[in-house]
Amino acid sequence: MYIVAIAWLYVTLLMALTEPSITAGILTFVFYGLLPCALLLWLIGTPQRRRNRSMRAVQELPREPDRRDAEADQ
Repeated sequence: MYIVAIAWLYVTLLMALTEPSITAGILTFVFYGLLPCALLLWLIGTPQRRRNRSMRAVQELPREPDRRDAEADQ
């Protein structure tokens, strides 16, 4: 998936370089390249972030103390 994002940014960079002014080039790169690519990667990464969050929640659950070495009461 990252190779597609890199290729898209490369294409939009080349489009921005052909613009007649620096301002138009920057706006072309930001609005045709960076924003759509960032949105796509954020949406694609949502399920993985959800899985990571649930795994952290499971790992942080309090565990019962180990009482195998506890002595019997008198």
